[in-house]
Amino acid sequence: MLAVLDVILLVLNIVWWLVILSAILSWLYAFNVVNSRNQFVDAIGGFLFRMTEPLYRPIRRVLPDLGGIDLSPLVVLLLIFFLQQVILRYAYPAVAYSGF
Repeated sequence: MLAVLDVILLVLNIVWWLVILSAILSWLYAFNVVNSRNQFVDAIGGFLFRMTEPLYRPIRRVLPDLGGIDLSPLVVLLLIFFLQQVILRYAYPAVAYSGF
């Protein structure tokens, strides 16, 4: 059971970095630092969009419209942090002491 919790923590960590990379790339697009017509940059942007948009969509429905500011990545990062802390502080010790 500890192995399952370790895999869940690893997946949450990977999603954490995908959200951060997506936010950085969106800033680079916004400030014209990268050329969005570049095929490599477009492929990375498309991949990050497909990975993070399903996480952002339900949060964007709930959050109020703040104009050009998108707080959904921040909310996703806070939720990931919360889940990691719950697993590390409660689930991990409970499973370790139960002997599974």
